[in-house]
Amino acid sequence: MIHFASLLKKEIDIKIEQIECSEISMIAKSLDVSRILAKAFNQLKTFILSYDFKNEEEEIYFFKETKPRLCSRLIFYRKVYNIEMNRPIGIDKQREYLGELLNDINKYNGKRLDFIRYYRSASSHLDTIYFLRNKTDVEQYLETFYYGFDPNFSTNCDFKVAKILANDMLSVYLKNEVGLLSDNAFKTSSFGFPATKKTWIGSKAELQEQIFSWDSAGSFGDFPLTQLYDYIQNVFNIQLDSNLSRTLGDLKIRNAPTPFLDKLK
Repeated sequence: MIHFASLLKKEIDIKIEQIECSEISMIAKSLDVSRILAKAFNQLKTFILSYDFKNEEEEIYFFKETKPRLCSRLIFYRKVYNIEMNRPIGIDKQREYLGELLNDINKYNGKRLDFIRYYRSASSHLDTIYFLRNKTDVEQYLETFYYGFDPNFSTNCDFKVAKILANDMLSVYLKNEVGLLSDNAFKTSSFGFPATKKTWIGSKAELQEQIFSWDSAGSFGDFPLTQLYDYIQNVFNIQLDSNLSRTLGDLKIRNAPTPFLDKLK
């Protein structure tokens, strides 16, 4: 299962990165990426429906980590497409519109704080209830959408995790867009930033290496890593993984933790 999911992720990451680096509009990007992710999601579903998990631990891992991470990206890009399609004209109206969307995310998260704390703290004592199939809790299970209807491919909370992860990415996206509306003139005059942002065309992993190295060296002073992460994404017109601890963990377990920095040396 892990091998199949890993190969599928690598395949879609390459395709998505190519789209993200292109010069097409955000509407076109989000639509193209959504199609890739929907296809990949169906491939994953087909595989799982014919797969027998080795034990409960493997099943929990799939529905707590693997499926939600793919699903969250699909939710995110579909939401971005709808956001941009419905975006009004005029800076003030856009700022109000984006602010309302951020408020909606905060309200959603506020109603689910107990579960969010459970998930973010890496707790596991309720995993058999939340992330095993055929343990349906009606209240939990109703929070779903089209891809969650099949009981053989759903648990009580895998969609909830995906929605939370998608909201993390959406919050970063919306805050960046609000910042662009407010700060573009200031940035251009004070820092020499161009009105059109420069797009990072290297891999996301390479940029993440740089960000973590700058934070480790204190290159920007007493500046929180989360804010630095958001700032760099804004400046270089790129969407990175919002889960910083997982990203840093992935870097640590690679055979060569910093291949990009090594190449630069």
